[in-house]
Amino acid sequence: MNAPATPPQFTAVLFGLSGCLVDFGARAQSASLGSGTDTSTDLASHAELAPGAHELLNDLHQHKVPCAWLDELPDQACTQLSSQLPQWIKAGNRPARAWPAPDACWQALMALNVNRLDGCVLISSEPRLLQAGLNAGLWTIGLAACGQLCGKALGDWQALEATEREQLRAQATLELYRLGAHAVTDQLTELGPCLNDLNLRRLKGERP
Repeated sequence: MNAPATPPQFTAVLFGLSGCLVDFGARAQSASLGSGTDTSTDLASHAELAPGAHELLNDLHQHKVPCAWLDELPDQACTQLSSQLPQWIKAGNRPARAWPAPDACWQALMALNVNRLDGCVLISSEPRLLQAGLNAGLWTIGLAACGQLCGKALGDWQALEATEREQLRAQATLELYRLGAHAVTDQLTELGPCLNDLNLRRLKGERP
């Protein structure tokens, strides 16, 4: 398993919340849509940081790379899901136009006082958010194993037979590449090579 590595040359990094930083299987959406029932316990069970998130965020913070997370879940659900994130990472405001419109990405970058798109990266497992990032002109990295495309909680994912994991992973990877993601990896613990590759592509003059 590759340790996360964050090249300091990136301008800003945006993350999906559910299915990326927390809620490995992106299952909070169904838990937050209960019909008048108290779902706080269910949502709290999804708030655990995804593997590699703590190390990656610390690395970004040490390199002074501004970060924000985005989600379309209700505000109360987002508050509960983000409860274990460090306070310095900003929450994106809900835009007037939903994903895949680029507004959410642009508004998040404005809130971070970022004045250029060059070097801005979006990391998510949600196809609609990745499409929003592409529409906004960002580099995009898709996460294949930890979102709704596979839909497995971390323990359930780890308990699968290797062949079943590989089949789900391959299908999700293909879908994210078809979408247009610039890079795809399984989860945050394996993000380092993707960031390094995007940085090299930038240094060669490539643009998203």
